[in-house]
Amino acid sequence: MTTPKAQFTTIDEYIASFPPAVQATLQLLRQTIKDVVPEAEEAIKYGMPTFVLHGNLVYFAAWKKHIGFYPITAAMEEAIPELSTYPTSGRGTIQFPLNQPLPIALIEKIVASRVQENLENRHNLPPQKKR
Repeated sequence: MTTPKAQFTTIDEYIASFPPAVQATLQLLRQTIKDVVPEAEEAIKYGMPTFVLHGNLVYFAAWKKHIGFYPITAAMEEAIPELSTYPTSGRGTIQFPLNQPLPIALIEKIVASRVQENLENRHNLPPQKKR
């Protein structure tokens, strides 16, 4: 698996650094996100694959036994009860075990929720000062 010192510039590079079975899972996760929000841009931030739409939308990372998916917000935890069936690690993280199929419907809900949150946050920002 990857080392913390690895520097990736694209999601393709990140995914290619894993064994084939993990690559397939990461590609499925990536495609699921793209299906929900095709207009989101791909990036590497904090060393992780990131999707950006009106700010950072979601991140993911492969670990030894799970895929970490970030961020899970408090509003999401209240609105999506299925989140409680997966382990969490720290604030805003859900873990999808590598020995189980990805919960595609749940991932779609999470991504759609993050899109809505980012759009609402975008509209609630104070006007920017002219330079």
